[in-house]
Amino acid sequence: MLHRTIMAIMAACLAAVVAACILQGEPWRLHWPEERLITYRTLFYALAIILFPLTNLIRYIQMRLCQTMPGDKPAKRRYLAPVLVSLVLVENIGGLGVALFLLGDGANTLYIFTGLAALGFILYRPKPSEYLRIVDALARKDDA
Repeated sequence: MLHRTIMAIMAACLAAVVAACILQGEPWRLHWPEERLITYRTLFYALAIILFPLTNLIRYIQMRLCQTMPGDKPAKRRYLAPVLVSLVLVENIGGLGVALFLLGDGANTLYIFTGLAALGFILYRPKPSEYLRIVDALARKDDA
């Protein structure tokens, strides 16, 4: 399924960036003062906490739109939008960790944000049940 391939590619890209940070990231790090890092760390954690329910809400709205919007797009193409949007949003959480690491924060913060992004990939992965709901809704709409 195309949706799962996209998810795997996005997760692999995030893993590659994290591996590059760990293995070759030291020359790129800025080493900001701790007080400044605390402010950004707090802001980024708040953004990560907000992004999870926001992603769920956006995905729910997009799923309902996929089921009810007029048009002749097939279900597979309609389902691609909510999958892409939700995966991009949770991949950004991993990007926050990379940004903090490059600003001078420790590797633990990088691991925490990457772990949160991995959790998001699991929570918002393409699900056959969601796809089948779109297929059923479009079939009912065509029958009506």
